[in-house]
Amino acid sequence: MKRLTVTGIALATGLAFGGSAWAGDAAVGKAIFDKTCANCHSTEAGVNKVGPTLFDIVDRPIASVQGYEYSKKMRAVRKQWKVWNSQHLDAYLTNPRQVLHGVKMFFAVPDAKDRADVIAYLNTLK
Repeated sequence: MKRLTVTGIALATGLAFGGSAWAGDAAVGKAIFDKTCANCHSTEAGVNKVGPTLFDIVDRPIASVQGYEYSKKMRAVRKQWKVWNSQHLDAYLTNPRQVLHGVKMFFAVPDAKDRADVIAYLNTLK
């Protein structure tokens, strides 16, 4: 079976880079986050849980939270992706272990609208 590339996954979800494709509802995204993501991720600066804090994640360099031990794969991908932008977040959240085989995160957000909403919420964490 051929593995999809990061770009292939983003395109397979029907999302185009840039423009209104990333428009989501931050309030809905917060509700999704609180229900499904908050067990493993904090939104407070400097507070890591099972996963790193997601405070100020959008446009933050990948694998850069001090005091959090990232997987080898996550440390390696930062050379390719550089930062967590909307495109990278969308691709990753689609299926983390398929996109970056060897990462710790196993929870996926398969619905494109839910991902857009969560990313909209993550954009508010500054």
